[in-house]
Amino acid sequence: MREGEFKGLKALILENEALKAVILPDFGGKVASFYDKKADYEWFFQSSLDQLPMPHYGSAFGEYTPSGYDDMFPGIDEGPHPMNNRKVPDHGEVWSMVWDIEEKLDNGVTLQVASPVFPYILRKTITLLDDGLEFRYRAINTGEEPFAYIWAPHALLNMNEHTRIELPPECDEIISVEQHTDHLGPWGTYHPYPITTSEKTKEQLDLSRMEPPEAETVEKFYFAKKLESGWCRTVQEDLKRELYYSFDPDKIPYLAIWKTQGGYQGDYNFALEPCTGMYDDVYVANKIDRVAKIPSESEHIWVFTMTVKDYE
Repeated sequence: MREGEFKGLKALILENEALKAVILPDFGGKVASFYDKKADYEWFFQSSLDQLPMPHYGSAFGEYTPSGYDDMFPGIDEGPHPMNNRKVPDHGEVWSMVWDIEEKLDNGVTLQVASPVFPYILRKTITLLDDGLEFRYRAINTGEEPFAYIWAPHALLNMNEHTRIELPPECDEIISVEQHTDHLGPWGTYHPYPITTSEKTKEQLDLSRMEPPEAETVEKFYFAKKLESGWCRTVQEDLKRELYYSFDPDKIPYLAIWKTQGGYQGDYNFALEPCTGMYDDVYVANKIDRVAKIPSESEHIWVFTMTVKDYE
């Protein structure tokens, strides 16, 4: 590991013969770049700005050039937390906070952040592997009652007409969680996956593929069933490369997908989001018991891995 600079901010750089990752501790512990040397390909969507503006606690996520990989915790939607009704900021707390550097390793780093509002500490160790990145998380509840949370890796990925999403077979039905979308209709509308019928055009739509930027569409949906298998992946058919996510489905049992095909700020990216709770809102997720809960004065530990490999 070495220190450097990325878009005007202090950076920690992990690099080997195959891969290069850039981490911004002061910008929410963001992994700003994940570069595949073999394919000469940047997996993470990049801001067009030369200088990234620094957020502050409670910032609106969309005002700070969404890019790279941010942690969503302890919720995603802005709204009350079920423990004390204190507000969870837009896209959670930790993406906009400065993370402390706890330990520097030869091929990784441990970062930590403590909430100024809720009784938790979140720690992550990011390790560069020969073929990917490993994220080891530890969420510590310092309070005297259970703490509900949604965690999701908000890793915005580059895409094009050669991008394809591949998922376990149980991922065959979705529920839209955007207020309204051209293809999927209002919040709560169910659709089969991957092939459905567009609510607007009435034509067949393959949700595992990407529309062009000119479509100006946005989609966010969850899969209706819990995951039985702890994986998902995106394939770049033009590069014959894939980015494979692996995790424990007992700890991370839900999966969401975000796509902006030119419809959100003109951005063109998507995210595969294995997560610990449903529907973005931690208050709602707690009410329907689709949320993770850390017992009082205890902790949750989970591992999330991104692996780059050839695709046959």
